[in-house]
Amino acid sequence: MAEVAIDDSLFTWPTESPRLLGSRCSTCGETTFPQASSCSACAGTDMVTVELEPTGTLWSWTIQGFPPKSPPYAKVETPATFEPYGVGYVELAGQVKVESRLTVADPDRLEIGMPMELTIVPFMENEAGDTVMTFAFAPTGEG
Repeated sequence: MAEVAIDDSLFTWPTESPRLLGSRCSTCGETTFPQASSCSACAGTDMVTVELEPTGTLWSWTIQGFPPKSPPYAKVETPATFEPYGVGYVELAGQVKVESRLTVADPDRLEIGMPMELTIVPFMENEAGDTVMTFAFAPTGEG
């Protein structure tokens, strides 16, 4: 079976150096993720697609300790099959804060302000048997 992106508009992949795809407003310079058709800062509609920095700083985090409701969560899990995961906001070089899965679910290994890097990880298997890949952030050196 194949590996497929969860959404082609979210990140570049497959590639050795994946990047998240955001939008930058040509009017005021505001950067957003995910891509948007209008600017949340000035309501401008002249948005251009930009590749965001692959590294950043952990701004805030928590551990998801129970299965999210499905839908809207795409992966169907039960309490018996669920594995807790980290989720946080990563600030990308002052561009934008991105909400993301983290590759670490151990609270003793996460610290606000730590350097993080983008990585592409398996999320689930789809009905066709393909591995659906998503983005996550890992502590620098663990991606």
